[in-house]
Amino acid sequence: MSSRILVTGGAGFIGSAVIRHLLQNTTFYVGNLDKLTYAGNLKSLDSATTSLRYSFYQVDICDRTALDAVFAEFQPTAVMHLAAESHVDRSIDGPSDFIQTNIVGTYTLLEAARYYWSTLNSTVKATFRFHHISTDEVYGDLEGTTDLFTESTPYSPSSPYSASKASSDHLVRAWQRTYGLPVLLTNCSNNYGPYHFPEKLIPHIILNALAGKQLPVYGDGSQIRDWLYVEDHARALVEVVKNGSIGETYNIGGHNEKRNIEVVETICYLLDELVPLEKLNGMARQYKDLITFVKDRPGHDRRYAIDASKIQRELGWTPLETFDTGLRKTVQWYLNNPQWWQSVLNEDYRLDRLGNEVLAALKTS
Repeated sequence: MSSRILVTGGAGFIGSAVIRHLLQNTTFYVGNLDKLTYAGNLKSLDSATTSLRYSFYQVDICDRTALDAVFAEFQPTAVMHLAAESHVDRSIDGPSDFIQTNIVGTYTLLEAARYYWSTLNSTVKATFRFHHISTDEVYGDLEGTTDLFTESTPYSPSSPYSASKASSDHLVRAWQRTYGLPVLLTNCSNNYGPYHFPEKLIPHIILNALAGKQLPVYGDGSQIRDWLYVEDHARALVEVVKNGSIGETYNIGGHNEKRNIEVVETICYLLDELVPLEKLNGMARQYKDLITFVKDRPGHDRRYAIDASKIQRELGWTPLETFDTGLRKTVQWYLNNPQWWQSVLNEDYRLDRLGNEVLAALKTS
């Protein structure tokens, strides 16, 4: 039986990168299961639509009946579970969606996968994998300047988002221990790169700068994150689902710790080089002049940093991009692809899913 990977949340930022990687670099068949919430964008997968190895299912992971139908039709040999509500600010304003999708949805998907797995013949059953993709935010934050998150770091989530992801991690491990479901888990650091939804820090700063708007930075910008280029992450995830050991957790990081203010300033320097601002009133102006410090978010973690030595040691994965090379590629991609992010900003990417009559009515209302 050929390898068939079912990717949940495949129209999202990381999920779409995984699908593009699978179709470009493997012979696997790929099923994309996505509810298409605000963060799901099929325009990120235009290159996939012509592939005979690609299938799309618009399904909510909380809908057990629909999940069972997809499993029966697509018959995956592995599940890569990326579907999640993931924006911290949104979780603070409205945590219920995060509880429903990240906890109830993961439970429902686990049960659908467990039922499907139980029906497989012994050969296929032995090779089936359920790969749950999570975040380093479940660990809370680090006090020191040299400590790192390892796979054995105790969980201490700070936000409704990270608490919901921690809960989903626990569910996945429980389904392996109680029912024997062959699971793998990964916890990653902050991702960035092409096709990133504009509400996230790096694309938000790029697009605000291009529009001449203020560049908001929480607090004093001293929060530290480890930045991982999304295509490096996609390579790591595929390596784990192919060769990872059942029941194991692998931390995935970019080895790029940066303060938020450093990230914003670096974007400004790159834009100064690539699309310099015109002189204002005869005086030179730089993008960093647009930086504005705003009130910090509640419960804002101070530092995340990943120890990714296990995945390097056991699976041979290391990131190919440094922060400088990855960020330059990212900024250049947004400059080269205004049609993608403009369709997100004006919400045409969502309207395109509707029938022409509904689309016309919405456009004129």
